[in-house]
Amino acid sequence: MAPSKTQVLPSSAWGAMVICGTVAGAGMFTLPVVMAGAWYSWSVIMLVISWFCMLLSGLLFMKVSLNFPLGAGYDTLTQVLTPRWWRKLNGLSISFVLGILTYAYISASGPVYQQSITATGITINDAEAKILLTAVVGFVVWLGTKGVSRLITLCLVAKLLLFFMLFGGLIHHVELAQLFSPGDSTAHPAYFPYLLAVVPFCLASFGFHGNITGLISYYQGHAGKVKRALIWGTLFALVIYLFWLTCTMGNIPRSAFPDISRQGGDIHALIQAMHDRISQRSLGLLLDIFSHFAVICSFLGVTVGLFDFIADKLGFDNSKTGRAKTALITFCPPLIASILFPQGFLLAIGYAGLLATLWALFTPALLAWKAHDRFTPKTPRRLSQTLSIGLVVTFGIVNIVAWCASQLQLIPIF
Repeated sequence: MAPSKTQVLPSSAWGAMVICGTVAGAGMFTLPVVMAGAWYSWSVIMLVISWFCMLLSGLLFMKVSLNFPLGAGYDTLTQVLTPRWWRKLNGLSISFVLGILTYAYISASGPVYQQSITATGITINDAEAKILLTAVVGFVVWLGTKGVSRLITLCLVAKLLLFFMLFGGLIHHVELAQLFSPGDSTAHPAYFPYLLAVVPFCLASFGFHGNITGLISYYQGHAGKVKRALIWGTLFALVIYLFWLTCTMGNIPRSAFPDISRQGGDIHALIQAMHDRISQRSLGLLLDIFSHFAVICSFLGVTVGLFDFIADKLGFDNSKTGRAKTALITFCPPLIASILFPQGFLLAIGYAGLLATLWALFTPALLAWKAHDRFTPKTPRRLSQTLSIGLVVTFGIVNIVAWCASQLQLIPIF
């Protein structure tokens, strides 16, 4: 499957930008709020563990995919290597998670773009704004991974510049004693009891597996370039997360986070809590521009994964007509649902993390185990592969336990 030696392939940096743009989306701003109970040290440890386990599962899936023709995604791999019932369950989980996320991005971003367009003097309602946004994103995805990688890179660079303009100055005010203090004077002095609640959010913070199939096709099956794109893309996202946690937790005392959570726990609530640490000049404009780029980055990354899965599932080819059919099925149902039921995703989104455990952790581990028996049955299984599969499965089990404990209210709420 490797490309010819004379073929010039794109740099791994483009793929890394796709991965980083998908992973480090607008949802990153909820992390300090949901991690306030476990606080800084435990949250950093869990983030690093989650990054490592999710990266391992992505690499396992990539290695299995290289045994198949370009464009073969989850549906093809599970059809060949897993029982029929697992293939159906896995397909349902992918469709639900990526579909719900697409629906959520359209629903949440429609009003934002409506307000921005209306500010220019053009009258547009919420539904029209959603249709316009979806049409633009759908067109870029239809163009292919190259167009997506270029636009995501542009949005990611702009997002990072705005991010550091808004919050870069906070690093100078970080209080190390506040970050690493073993306790505080609040009613919640312990950290460890809140750690389990952090796990599902950490898993959701490194969701990139839907983009692997497109990257393999983009790099013509070159394993080295895809591997480097996955490693550097997720690592860059991890660095962004750690910088953000350091800035927020180093400036806002732990005792202030319950009130931030009651105010919605979003970026605006965090800004209010840090109002004496950052400049207020043009802050509203910068936040609006930042939110636009943040939404587009994640929106593109998620829909590319759903696009590739649908193309593989329904057997649509990579021609302009085939990609048009895939784009219509990818974007029309979430768009229609977001117009008819703009708040309907709130109940379903809580289950997205649970189902993501299935196709982002358990399925790659199962595929890697089965692929060895099918493609290299006479070769002894590597200890490193066995350990990787075991670690990925263990992390998935921990996530399910954490999710169930949270639903049953067995985990303390900070």
